[in-house]
Amino acid sequence: MPSGPTMLPGDIGVTPCPVRAAAWHEDYTAQQLAAYFAPSAASHGSFFSDWGTEQEAAWRETYRIWMRFVRDYHDRGGAVLAGSDSGFLYKVYGFGLIEELELLREAGLQPLEIIHAATLLPARHLGVDGFTGSIAPGKRADLLIVDEDPLANLKVLYGHGALRVGGDGVPYRAGGVRYTVRDGIVHDAERLRADVRAMVRKGHDRS
Repeated sequence: MPSGPTMLPGDIGVTPCPVRAAAWHEDYTAQQLAAYFAPSAASHGSFFSDWGTEQEAAWRETYRIWMRFVRDYHDRGGAVLAGSDSGFLYKVYGFGLIEELELLREAGLQPLEIIHAATLLPARHLGVDGFTGSIAPGKRADLLIVDEDPLANLKVLYGHGALRVGGDGVPYRAGGVRYTVRDGIVHDAERLRADVRAMVRKGHDRS
């Protein structure tokens, strides 16, 4: 049986402040979604009102056990599939899946195994690996293209790339998705992100 651990949404219980302040929220999270993410009994999963150090410590131990189980399941031949459950708890589509890949790395899976968990294995278990999930003649050209090696640093798969500091001491972003390809049609990912940033800014301007 495959397992989609989806560790992502609950990580706000471990580090709520960094999760709420993730680098992409200002540019890519619409105000309506940010309001829905806030602690509220009316919002699905928003359990972290008055969340204290004691709760964070207990949640961190839960994650330690959870990650050990995921690694053991994988090592015993279980198929671990990547998922994000984005749309809740400060998890934004387009960024959430990469966060989940990082959590799988923290659990001990190797980078290439994690790429398989997000591509070939889900396609195989959904029965669609005959035309997607890997690069092969006759399959759909569904790709994302980056100019860095994600096996060296999964963070370069984020749309806006990974933060680095150059020799001059100035921070810059490396990698990032340059192009997405859907059914062989190439899309400029930076232009798409610019459209999203403009929509988010418009929402802020109206408030």
